[in-house]
Amino acid sequence: MQYLDFLDRFHALLRPRTYLEVGIRNGASLALSRCASIGIDPAYELTTEINAPHELFEMTSDDYFASLGSRTPFSSLPIDLAFIDGMHLFEFALRDFINVERYCAPSSVVVFDDMLPRDVDEAARERHTQAWTGDVFKLRDVLVALRPDLRLTVVDTEPTGLLIVSNLSPTNAVLAQRFEEIVAAYVKPDPQRIAPEVLTRSIAVGPLDALSMREWTRIRSKRTRQRLLRFA
Repeated sequence: MQYLDFLDRFHALLRPRTYLEVGIRNGASLALSRCASIGIDPAYELTTEINAPHELFEMTSDDYFASLGSRTPFSSLPIDLAFIDGMHLFEFALRDFINVERYCAPSSVVVFDDMLPRDVDEAARERHTQAWTGDVFKLRDVLVALRPDLRLTVVDTEPTGLLIVSNLSPTNAVLAQRFEEIVAAYVKPDPQRIAPEVLTRSIAVGPLDALSMREWTRIRSKRTRQRLLRFA
């Protein structure tokens, strides 16, 4: 299953009230949203009509989150669903997750693209191929090691897989506090080392199996319209 087809079904299944996307490019994934949406990209070129109510920010995600100050992306509501597909480098993806999670709730979900590179060339930090995942696949290893409270689901979508992160905790500051240490440990010069289970996709579940998980029903039932108290 192509990742856009999966995301379309995931939106319908999860029924988020709010949606934030980092890296909107031509708008193909943002157009799947059916709710209040925010798209962030310093150089987007929309070729797809966005029907949901939305705001677009032509800036880097770092600048966007810095610009919020004491505000929140969706007023009193948390980010129910986020899709992170920005700069394909590990440290950028990690920082995006840290920033997004601060505005989430335990019932929120974050999805990452490009978690299953198909070869070492595609996973290089220095891009030299048309299809490029970069080294964002390492993010899963960090979350497994430092955030065992999170629920992680790798999905075998085409072309390069997704990672779904749930059971979020907006007050958990471990990743932010150890950011420099993590980057020093995980950012390595090319060629990147990719574990065999990533290349063979044995760590991933099939798209239909992922969509049938009871986790998403639990999240929908857990979601409320409570204020985002941490930022109120």
